[in-house]
Amino acid sequence: MDNNSFWQGPRRLIPQRLNKASRADAEKSLADIVRLNKWFGAHNVVRYLLRQVLDYRDSFSLLDVGAASGDSGRVVRESYPNATVTSLDVNLNNLKQAHSPKLVGDAFTLPFADKSFDLVFSSLFLHHFSESQAIALLVEFSRVSRRAVLVSDVERQLLSSWFLPATRWLFRWHWLTVHDGSASVRSAFTKSELLMIAQQANLANISVAAHRPAFRLSMVGFPKHLK
Repeated sequence: MDNNSFWQGPRRLIPQRLNKASRADAEKSLADIVRLNKWFGAHNVVRYLLRQVLDYRDSFSLLDVGAASGDSGRVVRESYPNATVTSLDVNLNNLKQAHSPKLVGDAFTLPFADKSFDLVFSSLFLHHFSESQAIALLVEFSRVSRRAVLVSDVERQLLSSWFLPATRWLFRWHWLTVHDGSASVRSAFTKSELLMIAQQANLANISVAAHRPAFRLSMVGFPKHLK
């Protein structure tokens, strides 16, 4: 058990409500997530991940899995003008604000041929799934990636579990944001757990980092066909 696991307790997969929420509630919560990402460091984590594998002048294609409103994809485009970002989500309503190209699809059976994208990326996505499912997702991400698999996700840590309830009065977070945010922290991985999952997915040259005060984890791994 690592230090983060001690502070937060064991991982507990808690159902979240975004995909079953009304369109109005979902739009308000997705807008909250954009604010959280912008104000509290998650956008910087995306930029950090990209710097690990890219030069700012690079032209590349990126698949954003579980893209929701496409917030992370916008950061990619702003930081790398030569990038082509495709957003994929299982819920059509979530993709309403995302830029094209975008499509509805199943992350476990991505509708693309092997090595279709330079990079496959996900943000706030892996924690929705069991350990075995997360491994299967990373294997599938690796299949369609030519260069690298990138992950940004919430860290299971005590302070991050307190943040949304404690600041709801100040930032006027929507109730759905508070519920799903708290559930996300309890469902999230620690640094050592994310590393273990990436190893079991047969990714190579894996790097996992914890980012504070964003309370995010980042993971870079390379498909086994690049070994």
